[in-house]
Amino acid sequence: MIRPSFGRRIVSEDRLGLLYAEHNSWLKGWIYRRLGCTSQAADLAQDTFLRILSSQRKTGERLSLDSPRAYLATVGQRLICDYFRRHSLERAYLDMLATVPETFSLSPEEQWELRETLYQLDALLDRLKPVVRTVFLLAQLDGLTYLQIARQLGIGERSVKRHMATAFEACILWEIEQ
Repeated sequence: MIRPSFGRRIVSEDRLGLLYAEHNSWLKGWIYRRLGCTSQAADLAQDTFLRILSSQRKTGERLSLDSPRAYLATVGQRLICDYFRRHSLERAYLDMLATVPETFSLSPEEQWELRETLYQLDALLDRLKPVVRTVFLLAQLDGLTYLQIARQLGIGERSVKRHMATAFEACILWEIEQ
């Protein structure tokens, strides 16, 4: 029989199964109250535990939590934000596809590839600091010069160059990861 450990410390990677057994139902309910969809809540709860496991494997650190529900809520909240951002991005993508003339329509495979690329690009941009992301988007999407960006944001042109270098470095590293 598994006993709840609400106040007890959960230690080591071996305890992830116990953490799951003790808190998965609570986490699904917590996410459901934010999304209103039981299947999506179940998916995001599962993704929460997968993200914790993945993080442990990457860092080699052992799971040690004083407040497991607060930790799960933090990871879950990030996944909910990702879900809404992805959902919004997909809606914008589908709206854009609806405006494309039929002669230029994409095959289902091309649509899928484009959508996946957009998700990856969104994840890349999300990893950047807000000012770096803003500078990058102003230069790449709006076509502003570094001087125009500096004036618009109230920063020095040298800072704009530094932020662009950071953004380009992130793009290069992302390309290498792919």
